[in-house]
Amino acid sequence: MFKKEATPVKNQMVFQRYEIKYQMSRRQQQAILAAMAPYVVPDEYSHSSIRNLYLDTPDFRLIRRSLERPVYKEKLRVRSYGRAGLEAPVFVELKKKYCSVVYKRRLTMPQREALDCIAGSASWPETQIGGELAYTAGFYAALRPAVFLSYERDSYRGVEDEAFRVTFDTEIRYRQEALTLNSDPWGIPILPADQVLMEVKTAGSLPLWMARTLSELGIFKTSFSKYGTAYQTILLSQQRGEQKYA
Repeated sequence: MFKKEATPVKNQMVFQRYEIKYQMSRRQQQAILAAMAPYVVPDEYSHSSIRNLYLDTPDFRLIRRSLERPVYKEKLRVRSYGRAGLEAPVFVELKKKYCSVVYKRRLTMPQREALDCIAGSASWPETQIGGELAYTAGFYAALRPAVFLSYERDSYRGVEDEAFRVTFDTEIRYRQEALTLNSDPWGIPILPADQVLMEVKTAGSLPLWMARTLSELGIFKTSFSKYGTAYQTILLSQQRGEQKYA
């Protein structure tokens, strides 16, 4: 069991936790929300319109590797909570997963500077996380924004254990054009309109009340990956010669 979910250092943050995903209907979501009521409260930012730029090589090396389900895998992305201009602060995140444990490094910097670092026209900050990002960018040659992925998120945290978090993501969409965080969240849906993706983020095991609720509703964990699903949809669209936006 981990003692802390995140350790902030100036504009850096390190996460170490389990992240468990569940796909469900909106009716099941309402039942879970009712069961959660005595144990959680809305997070500080209870609702967010999240935008991500997933970074990858021209041949999608990172996501192809991730979909092979290796013991160790990693993803690199730039994230904003809402629309972000070039001078606005964004989060550059290196997300690693080893033996089911998620390790996330997050660095805050202006979007223009982040994109320059990714393009190789500027140096990453001389910090621990900056060094890790520099190494990763150097290891995967020709990294660039590959997919824009957005969704609406509602977030909750535990009353007694603030490191315990539950999030619900809807309207998950992706696109391969207009790759900027300073844009509206349009694109191709990767979940049916009546489906919700719930993520439980915890330093230890599930609380008994949550495990009991999921069992009663017949909801089981899934290995659903937003970027992975987007990539598989891209491949299918290429095979069909189609690309449809909504």
